[in-house]
Amino acid sequence: MTQVMRDWKPGELDAMDVLRLALTSRVYGAAVETPVSETPRLSARMNNRVLLKREDQQPIFSFKLRGAYNKMAQLSAEERARGVICASAGNHAQGVAFAAQALGVRAVIVMPATTPEIKVGACRARGAEVVLFGDSFSDAETHAFALQAQLGLTFVHPYDDPLVLAGQGTVALELLRQVEAPGPMTVFVPVGGGGLIAGVACVLKALRPDIRVVGVEPDDSDAMFQSLQAGERVRLDTVGIFVDGVAVKQVGAFTFDLTRRYVDDWVRVTTDEVCAAIKDVFDDTRAVMEPAGALAVAGLKRFVAERGVQGETLVALTCGANVNFDRLRHVAERAEIGEQREAIFAVTIPERPGAFREFIEVVGARAITEFNYRFAPRAQAQIFVGVQLAAPGERVALREDLTRRGYAVLDLTDDELAKVHVRHMVGGRAPEAAHERVFSFTFPERPGALLAFLTHLHGRWNISLFHYRNHGSAHGRVMAGLQVPPEDEASFAAFLLGVGYPAVEVTVNPAYRLFLT
Repeated sequence: MTQVMRDWKPGELDAMDVLRLALTSRVYGAAVETPVSETPRLSARMNNRVLLKREDQQPIFSFKLRGAYNKMAQLSAEERARGVICASAGNHAQGVAFAAQALGVRAVIVMPATTPEIKVGACRARGAEVVLFGDSFSDAETHAFALQAQLGLTFVHPYDDPLVLAGQGTVALELLRQVEAPGPMTVFVPVGGGGLIAGVACVLKALRPDIRVVGVEPDDSDAMFQSLQAGERVRLDTVGIFVDGVAVKQVGAFTFDLTRRYVDDWVRVTTDEVCAAIKDVFDDTRAVMEPAGALAVAGLKRFVAERGVQGETLVALTCGANVNFDRLRHVAERAEIGEQREAIFAVTIPERPGAFREFIEVVGARAITEFNYRFAPRAQAQIFVGVQLAAPGERVALREDLTRRGYAVLDLTDDELAKVHVRHMVGGRAPEAAHERVFSFTFPERPGALLAFLTHLHGRWNISLFHYRNHGSAHGRVMAGLQVPPEDEASFAAFLLGVGYPAVEVTVNPAYRLFLT
């Protein structure tokens, strides 16, 4: 049955409205009721009952199918005949393609050219017409709106639509039937554009206002948190690329209004904490989450650590498992740091025979996870070392112990440049690289991107340092050093503005200064 009310405006919906839309939604023509999994190991560590609502077990391995199908199932006959269009680089695209196939509706899906082939192929396999355009979601979305006007299609928004967010709200309806909590209960929800948390929070607050709802965002993609702080929707200049499923520069108008009224608390987490959460879920379920799929688990862990919560029922929504296999290498590298079971230090030792053995004796019985060194003709040597920790507090104790023994120690455990680039380049010093300035660039992960960058550079400045490593995402990360004489500062600034790739100068980064200059 088609919903009677179809012309909602932002600010007009409340929790009861969303509840009614969720109760009369049509999601189960495509989506399934997903189970709730116990987590014995994580629960024991957290001193709480930790449950996972397994939206990764949907037919497309993501909750996005609920909202897309609910929206499309309630189109008029005329709208169905014309077809639908969406812009997406991932799970929403697959939800629209799946729903379109089930309903017999034409679907045009605009994706960035950087989208991994596995996601493009999944949409095409379900009969969708895939259009690849631009390097970013913003490029694809702009093109999708142009095509919508040209072809007369209905736009299916990934989150900012009452029927879409109400479809996501059916997750909460299932959760209330599945979980009996004799005491306090908190639900942790991953947040990108806000469709999932808006739907879930409204349904929970309408039926069980005592349940606490906590939104979780990456600390480098926190558009909702920043909007709430500002009291209005803000647009981020850049967003992090690791938790790509929630990498949204601006949240929705509907979702912002509902979220600020019905969400109780917020947590922001790091990339390392997300990697650790992926490992936590795997340890208890043997399922591999995508970064966004483990985001709520990372937030749950941070919340428990910061608030001292014990003896409660904590539910994390694992929203998806569409992860590229080659990304798992990066996850494995960072998981131990996120769990605070590995420390990374730059340590200065004497450049003489026996110095390595003396250093290892101080480290003691702790396992060395990484040790990088290259000879340089000077009195002091710099080593890049990883040490396995038995407990989180041991990192500080080890650093202080090394300092007491006379070693100069720089803690690089939280230094992103050190973990992504410098650890793979230790020892490569080039005193001849005069006027070197170093930048971290974000490249679209597609053929020709590097050539375009070098063509733009066009030999004006010598490249004195370059490091790139594929991390299995739509964007690569490059560290590049360029020799820029002082008289070229103005033209170099113009080059950075026109290069077309986000760039952050890291010339003063301590890991770079220690190991590469």
